[in-house]
Amino acid sequence: MSVRLRRAEREQVNPVRVRLNGLLESDHLARMMWEVVEQLDVSEFTTDLVVIEGGPGRSAADPRILICLWLYTTSQGVNSARKLEQLCVEHLAYIWICGGVSMNYHTLSDFRSKHAVALDNLMTQILGHLQHAGLVEFEQIAQDGLRVRASAGTSSFHREATLNKSLEQARELVEKVKAGSDEAVTPRQEAARERAAKERKERLEAALAEMPSARAAKRKDKQEEARVSTTDPQARVMKMANGGYNPAYNIQLAADTANQVIVGVDVTNVGSDMSQAPPMVNQVQERSGQLPNIWLMDGGFASQPSIEQVEAAGPQVLAPVKKLKDSSRDPHQPHQQDSPVIAAWRKRMGEEEAKLTYRLRASTIECVNAQARCRHGLSQLRVRGQFKVLCVALWMAITHNLLVLLREVGVQFFNSVPV
Repeated sequence: MSVRLRRAEREQVNPVRVRLNGLLESDHLARMMWEVVEQLDVSEFTTDLVVIEGGPGRSAADPRILICLWLYTTSQGVNSARKLEQLCVEHLAYIWICGGVSMNYHTLSDFRSKHAVALDNLMTQILGHLQHAGLVEFEQIAQDGLRVRASAGTSSFHREATLNKSLEQARELVEKVKAGSDEAVTPRQEAARERAAKERKERLEAALAEMPSARAAKRKDKQEEARVSTTDPQARVMKMANGGYNPAYNIQLAADTANQVIVGVDVTNVGSDMSQAPPMVNQVQERSGQLPNIWLMDGGFASQPSIEQVEAAGPQVLAPVKKLKDSSRDPHQPHQQDSPVIAAWRKRMGEEEAKLTYRLRASTIECVNAQARCRHGLSQLRVRGQFKVLCVALWMAITHNLLVLLREVGVQFFNSVPV
């Protein structure tokens, strides 16, 4: 007779008797993030919950847990909901944050990309604490665009004629699946086929709906060549930092030069930065109630209408002046057709003081962009659609600002200063 033993099972999730507070050091980043999240107003994240105390249904996960999970995982450069689900049962920091609440990737993924308004307000809350701590000076703000690869391949882009033909075939397939099949399939397989056919039809319809805007973005002689992705209809092919062209989104960031605090976030599917400065100025005004003295931006933003609109709002623009074909002419001398604002900008950019101040742009926003890509995992998007991409950008900005707060003043100051 064989001896009966209790053997180790390490490949499945098992309840383990452990005191969770003993898992992490007192100054662990996960602990500090949790202390901050506990002080924030997160009521907007619960507006879509229908389960109530004493009512039917399973209790929902505390949004503070989900917020802390995504903030911590973003700080570690992980941007996959499936990877985060795995970490919640393998990594001590994530196990501590969960505190015994189970997680699945559907819940994590949905929470990440469906609360844009709540995330925007959460960013404003964090920014308020940073302002109280004196970490945002609003003397100079630098803006730049970060082109991030979309979750779509170049081969998924098609012209309108191809999309119409594919849509007709998809509709026929939906009707065929609804009518039933002669094959011996289970009801579950039949439902899966019908769902797949409907989703393909919906993707093609969404792609055709985006065709007018894709066509309008091209020159008149190139409009018939407009293509839209069937995977992510709102993505556009853009020139990337490496010189190549890929489907991408243009994430706009604005940061204060004092401590590299992000004060503005936006997402567009336009590859050019030429008209992106005025909307960002308006956002910063609405979010913080004030504007900087100087707005720093590179030559890609420096169209004359944009400069005039930014300066009309208040900030003084520092942006490089384009070189002239005639090398004998001074590019900083006003042109005959220049407005007073543009003439003053040209002259200003020829002064040494302005040139020294302009150097703050690269040391601020380029550093923020590098941290977003390398530290926070914003090099390849895993979500589709401009709305969801904005949510991902907001998670990154909130995480970045929270790390600045914890690095400069710590949790103690956060708890002692009301907003």
